[in-house]
Amino acid sequence: MGLNDTPSSERLHIGFFGRRNAGKSSLVNAVTQQETAIVSSEKGTTTDPVFKAMELLPLGPVMLIDTPGFDDDAGTLGRLRVKKTRQILNKTDIAVLVIDSNTGITPSDEELLALFREKAIPFLIAWNKCDKRNVWPKPSVENEILVSAAKKSGIEELKEQLARLVPAEKNRTFIRDMLSPGDLVLLIIPIDKAAPKGRLILPQQQAIRDILEANALPIVCRESETAIALENLKKPPVLAVCDSQIFKKAAASVPSAIPLTSFSILMARYKGFLNEAVEGAAALAHLKNGDRILIAEGCTHHRQCNDIGTVKIPHWLKEYTGKQLHIETSSGHTFPDELGNYRLIVHCGGCMLNQREMMYRMKCAKDQGVPMTNYGTLIAHLHGILERSLGLFPHLAAKVREKP
Repeated sequence: MGLNDTPSSERLHIGFFGRRNAGKSSLVNAVTQQETAIVSSEKGTTTDPVFKAMELLPLGPVMLIDTPGFDDDAGTLGRLRVKKTRQILNKTDIAVLVIDSNTGITPSDEELLALFREKAIPFLIAWNKCDKRNVWPKPSVENEILVSAAKKSGIEELKEQLARLVPAEKNRTFIRDMLSPGDLVLLIIPIDKAAPKGRLILPQQQAIRDILEANALPIVCRESETAIALENLKKPPVLAVCDSQIFKKAAASVPSAIPLTSFSILMARYKGFLNEAVEGAAALAHLKNGDRILIAEGCTHHRQCNDIGTVKIPHWLKEYTGKQLHIETSSGHTFPDELGNYRLIVHCGGCMLNQREMMYRMKCAKDQGVPMTNYGTLIAHLHGILERSLGLFPHLAAKVREKP
């Protein structure tokens, strides 16, 4: 991702689904006006999901996803392709069901429609290959459209239909709704071996941009310069935000009169699961010897020798609880289907996952009765500063205060 690119997690995810040879890849190519996906008359040409990030009018920044055929259940490989397609549904904001109009709707298409409805995904049915028909019948319902990927017919209409299906944008902000023009915000950012070379991580970038959007002033320093930064300010900042890994150090450096939170806690709020993350952290009090803990990350960054997910958090958990815990990890877009054997799930901030996928993971945990928290909330709890870190959210801070 370039510095000027919209992150994939902030793009509208549009998935193209259907059976093999319905013309999904051809339709994606017609929409993008590029050879995004390989096209062939041979069934099963698309073996893995193909992702294409682009600006698509009138939709704006999108992520188009071409998926393998959903009717490919022949052998182990075919079943794996179908499983991969099912996983794509968990991050899909809008689904396009591509149907060969000369073949008609099939049982696999009906199954996909049922999944769209079950997961509350807005969808559009695209009847493809209509150029091979003498008469173009009118679609029977509002969310159907006739197209020809080969003749590029109906493509603009399809884009307009997709625009009408975009979920109503919730007023999600990272931090600016808590700020007033002219406010000072101190951002404490460690530059260590785990920091990406030459850039800031996404939550840090989002915080700076959001502060600027509020006409406020971001003041950025490393944890070793926190005291110097505060001394040089004519007035104290209205808020300090730090990386979760240095929560304990930041809490000691930032006066208690200044609200302190973390990028991870702000990200949980932004993704919509901060309340659940706070409740999940309370599960620490009930852990026993032999309990299994899942530490899940949404990206696949290179592990450092003192990695937060595989080294620091497991160490802090065992130190805090005094229990012999079985720690397991997952990363990237893979997330276990069966969660019932875990006593707690600790998730990263989810900055590389879109909101739908993050909420899907939270729902999976909730449906299986497994508490789930995130890095920032957990670390604040482990260091005894959770109530302070939630000072911006009094109703959540009160929950922590009420816990025995």
